[in-house]
Amino acid sequence: MSVFAVYDRLHAAALGEGCRLFTVTVSNAAGTTAARAYTSHPVDYPVSGTKPMTRDAWYDHVIVGLNSFVANTPAEFEKQFFDHALITSLGLGSCLNIPIIAQGAVLGTVNILAEAQHFGPEKLTAYHAMTRAEQDGLVLAMQAF
Repeated sequence: MSVFAVYDRLHAAALGEGCRLFTVTVSNAAGTTAARAYTSHPVDYPVSGTKPMTRDAWYDHVIVGLNSFVANTPAEFEKQFFDHALITSLGLGSCLNIPIIAQGAVLGTVNILAEAQHFGPEKLTAYHAMTRAEQDGLVLAMQAF
């Protein structure tokens, strides 16, 4: 079994909670670029090259602060995501970015999007639990990417 099968398992679990778009991004060691390692929407969000990581409020919260980012409306994420128009055109209005941390550093993020107001306390608990359950596999896959 491939080390990257963890992405399929986590995606399947997230679908069970109502996830509508699922991606995984992997950061380089310097935290200056990110690459999409997995996607549920290859046409809209293909697995491809890298993109620069902007040092902004999202970066400070997730990469520096080691915290999940939650936005339950487009207004809450439009300043952080250059692709907010594409996100909303897909009928998505909320997002959750969960950092995957090893040895005190963020290796990448699990990104879950759904309709607006999706990420209430129960959903957040469920998504964080399923991600924690796959932590070791996620670390291995991100390090192998």
